[in-house]
Amino acid sequence: MNYGLQLFSVRDITKDDMEGALRGVAAMGYEFVEFAGFMGHPAEQVKAWLDQYGLRASGTHTGLAALTDDVLDETIAYHKAIGCKNIIVPYEKLETKEAVDAVVDRLNQLQSRLAAEGITLHYHNHDHEFKPNQDGIIAEEEFLNRTRINLEVDTYWVFAAGKDPVEFLNQHKDRISVIHLKDGVGGHEGKSLGLGKAPVKEVRETALALGMEMVVESEGLEPTGLEEVKRCIDFLKTL
Repeated sequence: MNYGLQLFSVRDITKDDMEGALRGVAAMGYEFVEFAGFMGHPAEQVKAWLDQYGLRASGTHTGLAALTDDVLDETIAYHKAIGCKNIIVPYEKLETKEAVDAVVDRLNQLQSRLAAEGITLHYHNHDHEFKPNQDGIIAEEEFLNRTRINLEVDTYWVFAAGKDPVEFLNQHKDRISVIHLKDGVGGHEGKSLGLGKAPVKEVRETALALGMEMVVESEGLEPTGLEEVKRCIDFLKTL
């Protein structure tokens, strides 16, 4: 079984020792990684580390600030250099109709531009996209209805929003190729996989059946990121 890791889970290590983080997660059995920043390392160095430890860059969390027209070519070139074909917008506030409209417009512009370069654009949700904003707009519905981008579904945040993540994956399977496998007890309190209340086993089974890649994310750093993500993959190996 192949699992990836969102490197934000080991941010206590990557900020000073990206190579050590990659070496550590590869030794645990993770087969691909999703970046949350490159910590100033040139693409050639990152690619060399990936190759050295037998990892694949499955995607990156890249904010819209790194996807503006003046830096977009540079961002695309970096992704190509590390062999990464997926860019995931990780978060937007989306508090008003105006904000949602602006993000929808920019995602549509980026989707066609990135597709021409062989890169797929995704949006990663939290819980607020599933709730009406101050203008009564539900952003996730707008993304589904007004864009053609893919969704990277953070299944814990769907659960935390009071929705059924298994149902959501099945309903929108044609727009989803990768998910975050994550656990918690509700709200912003996350837990290692298997220690929370989210339907992790059912989500995993659904993702397997639908052919979706699974990226583990666990944000607690308890007591360190590497120890927490080791608990996560050890739990998955029992299933």
